[in-house]
Amino acid sequence: MLRFTSLRLRLVVVFGLVALTAAVSASGIAYWLNREALLTRTQDAALNDFQAEMQTRAATLPSEPGKVSLQTAASLMARSSQQYAVILIAQGPDGKPVTAVAAEGDKESGAVEFSLTDVPESLQEAVNAPQDTSGSGPEAYRMFWQRTELDGTPYLVGGTRVLGDGPTGYMLKSLAPEQKDLTSLAWSLGIATTLALIGAALLAQAAATTVLKPVHRLGVAARRLGEGKLDTRLRVSGTDELAELSRTFNATAASLEKKVADMSAREQSSRRFVADMSHELRTPLTAITAVTEVLEEEEDSLDPMIAPAVRLVVSETRRLNDLVENLMEVTRFDAGTAKLVLDDVDLADQITACIDARAWLDAVELDAERGIMARLDPRRLDVILANLIGNALKHGGSPVRVSVGTEGGSGECVVISVRDHGPGIPEEVLPHVFDRFYKASASRPRSEGSGLGLSIALENAHAHGGEITATNSPEGGAVFTLRLPRNGSGLVERVEQVERDEQVAQVAQVAQVDFEEDGGGREAGGSASGEGAKGAR
Repeated sequence: MLRFTSLRLRLVVVFGLVALTAAVSASGIAYWLNREALLTRTQDAALNDFQAEMQTRAATLPSEPGKVSLQTAASLMARSSQQYAVILIAQGPDGKPVTAVAAEGDKESGAVEFSLTDVPESLQEAVNAPQDTSGSGPEAYRMFWQRTELDGTPYLVGGTRVLGDGPTGYMLKSLAPEQKDLTSLAWSLGIATTLALIGAALLAQAAATTVLKPVHRLGVAARRLGEGKLDTRLRVSGTDELAELSRTFNATAASLEKKVADMSAREQSSRRFVADMSHELRTPLTAITAVTEVLEEEEDSLDPMIAPAVRLVVSETRRLNDLVENLMEVTRFDAGTAKLVLDDVDLADQITACIDARAWLDAVELDAERGIMARLDPRRLDVILANLIGNALKHGGSPVRVSVGTEGGSGECVVISVRDHGPGIPEEVLPHVFDRFYKASASRPRSEGSGLGLSIALENAHAHGGEITATNSPEGGAVFTLRLPRNGSGLVERVEQVERDEQVAQVAQVAQVDFEEDGGGREAGGSASGEGAKGAR
């Protein structure tokens, strides 16, 4: 089934169908009215003339005319200005029927040889039917007529009979000239209909452009709004429905911009609070850490009643120190100040060093060939591996298996998977494992970790242009898969270019003041580079 997906096409088609219907209807009515008027005028003129000739010529003949007088009367009748052929039939002196035939005077008008066989039988029966002879004048000469075709040419056949013993007359008039006129009229109406259809299509195109132009502008503005350019506004002119729609869009965009601005301000305030709090906590935390280290060294000489409390303070101080460091790292990611320091790394050596530094050699199985090189940030890769392996050991239990491979036609992507042998991750938890401070069970609000490890690991993967996914293995246990591009140099160059573009855009935006014609919001084009830079980081 054909579907018109374009609104412009549907408008043009509807306009065309309406115009075609109206033009065809008007042309049909005009053709029918003109045809009836033309044929009626020609028919009345011919029949009236034939009736007058019958009255003046045939009615004056003797009651039993001879062949010569009958032929003379028929010839005189055929020379009429109406140009028709004539047949006269009367009873001769010997009592036998006498017939006289006279063709019309203009042979080029399409006349044919006229004979009694050309007269329809129904017309002959009507003419020969008994008539009322009590009247006189026109009533005494009843005229019968019928339209017929002979060899494809239309003709008018008329017949009448002089009352009493008078002759019977038939006339045959060609309607070929009228047919030509009607054909010319039909062509003219057809051409007019075609021109009307073309004009309707052009009018529909113009109307569609007028109607769809504001709709197109609305679509462009909606796309810009969806791209994050919340200061996009539409020019409003007029009081029609489209103008009202533009006003509604502007009001919606303004409300959305205000709400997003408020949310961004609150988020920025929260980030500044976390960053400031982390910075402020570092100084007292450093002093507390130094005291706890002294207490830990003197633990053996402490009172047995005090030693558990000292160990608790040391443990909680370390946990607090880790939390502050993680918060500092998160604020750097949120502020977009996290930088990559790239180096050529042998993945097998890097993973081994990470495991060895944390004394996990006995709990982790490594399946990695030496020689798989990648240009990455070693410190951030170590953070990712430490969080993934530590999380697997804490929640899944040993042994934890770490495998390294490559993907892509030329191995442009490295894949590191970390699998534990625990119960796995519940399906409802999987979408949230990388959320900050997410806990699978609300009944256990306190845990040994900060709740930021997996989130920081994911941010570090994103900084490399990579990704981390979490799934459950069919054999049991959870599987975390890290995918990183083998060469991060291109990403660093793109980020630096975006930062430069953002700085240029910010300078240009400060220098430029752009007003809408209707006093609405400014165009959002000047902030496109800044949005792109934030997204890239």
